[in-house]
Amino acid sequence: MRTLLKAKTLWDGADSLEDPVIVIDENEIAFMASRATGQEPARTLTAVYDFPDATLAPAFFDVHIHGSAGHDVMEATPEALHAVGCFLASCGTASYLATTVSAPVDTTLRALSGLARLIENPGLIEANGNPEQPSARPLGIHLEGPFLSHEKRGAHPCEHLLPPDIGLFDRLFEAAEGHLRLITLAPELPGAAELAAHATARGVRVSVGHSDATAAQTRAAIAAGAASATHTFNAMRALDHREPGILGTVLTDDSLFAELICDGIHNTREMVKIWWRTKGPERAILVTDAMSAAGMPDGAYKLGGMTVQVADRRATINGVLAGSVLTLDRAVTNFIEFTGATVEQALRLVTVNPSAMTRLSGHAGRLEVGQPANLVALDAEGRLSAAFVNGKAVTRCS
Repeated sequence: MRTLLKAKTLWDGADSLEDPVIVIDENEIAFMASRATGQEPARTLTAVYDFPDATLAPAFFDVHIHGSAGHDVMEATPEALHAVGCFLASCGTASYLATTVSAPVDTTLRALSGLARLIENPGLIEANGNPEQPSARPLGIHLEGPFLSHEKRGAHPCEHLLPPDIGLFDRLFEAAEGHLRLITLAPELPGAAELAAHATARGVRVSVGHSDATAAQTRAAIAAGAASATHTFNAMRALDHREPGILGTVLTDDSLFAELICDGIHNTREMVKIWWRTKGPERAILVTDAMSAAGMPDGAYKLGGMTVQVADRRATINGVLAGSVLTLDRAVTNFIEFTGATVEQALRLVTVNPSAMTRLSGHAGRLEVGQPANLVALDAEGRLSAAFVNGKAVTRCS
């Protein structure tokens, strides 16, 4: 299968190109140039797509997502990840970190082992559906819990929260078979700095969050290797002018990446603007924190072992927000609307920045010849016009 794509502009993750031409051969980018400077290979084409008013760009990468399409990633089955992956692909997301939630240790170990097997063998996921239906792929695992604060646990069950423990971390790391890429950690917990240093030494990125930490405690975690912040503003000590706490540190430390859930529910547009002005185009990351109800009608759904009620786009447990039903394409349009950022600026937050934070830039966030053909087309307002995952056109999600 050989496909030709044309558009008004191409942004490849670094530079822009006017009047681009991209040729996809099977599932890879075979040719990429401007129509003014390059001549695409003269071979038979299976399909031609023209987006005269759109920007072509790398497909999205979500580093914080628990599930969608009625499934939770902790099910860790080919059926669950295929359903999640197909839904994400339809929304322009080609890559993600399968994100856990606090649960009994044995449950988490089983989930990590199952996820590792599927990450190692993506064909097991693809075999559970129509081979012509593209599916986003998990590039690793984000461990959210159990090393979180009781005071700022959000929806995480208090009975499953544990103090930082290097021995337990190593058990979790080994169960994930090297695919643990990111861990959320509350800096104020005893042993947090030591665990941050240990995880970093093992190649796992540390994100501060679900925390009532002071500024000094947060700085200690950053000095030990913490590289990001989990869903900024949510489940964090409030900002105070005499004790800026974790939030003041996250917003003012230029070395730290910072996630944000831009659904208009978790944060107001004013807070989104503050986050954007402080973190800027190099360190801001949009995430969904989506749970199994994403893409589904209102009702009761699972987040790990918990039952979440979803109504009018709000996912809650006893009135506490429990993830979201957001998609990254919607997060991009919300962000542009809330801040006035350009499409290219918004694209960095769902491509280059998450790839840089996770050190997975060779797997997502760029468009290059020879790489998998994972692309999106966005209109002038940042709305998703089309998506291509593994070289195949995907029907947009609603």
